[in-house]
Amino acid sequence: MARVLIVDDEPDILLMLRVNLSAEGYDTILAADGEKALERISGDDPDLVLLDVMMPVMDGWGVLNALKNNGRHAPPVIVVSAKSSDRDIAAALSLGAVAFITKPFDPHSLIDEVDRVLSSTPEALEAERLATIARCGG
Repeated sequence: MARVLIVDDEPDILLMLRVNLSAEGYDTILAADGEKALERISGDDPDLVLLDVMMPVMDGWGVLNALKNNGRHAPPVIVVSAKSSDRDIAAALSLGAVAFITKPFDPHSLIDEVDRVLSSTPEALEAERLATIARCGG
């Protein structure tokens, strides 16, 4: 069973994602800010991270920067954010995220994206990430 870390400062989104992912057989871990997310990544070794960008304490940009610069293997990150410009998408992917989902989102589409990312090879994810950056003008 894959373990998914859900990082968002909105309790309703945390609950909704936890319920939907658990119903699909995923083990979930929660964090309400970027600092707690980095602690969970280090201590709980999730297989995937769903990461909001706009949060208190440390935002998602800070988390992506920390993961990019830590020198250790980081889990794949799907950014889930209301920020939806091509510039924001390219920035998130340039910092290492493998996918970007815009809020509001359809829970079933998000589950499909989680399934896709977890079943893809690192090489396929990297090729798609670079193609999306180029498409977004990054």
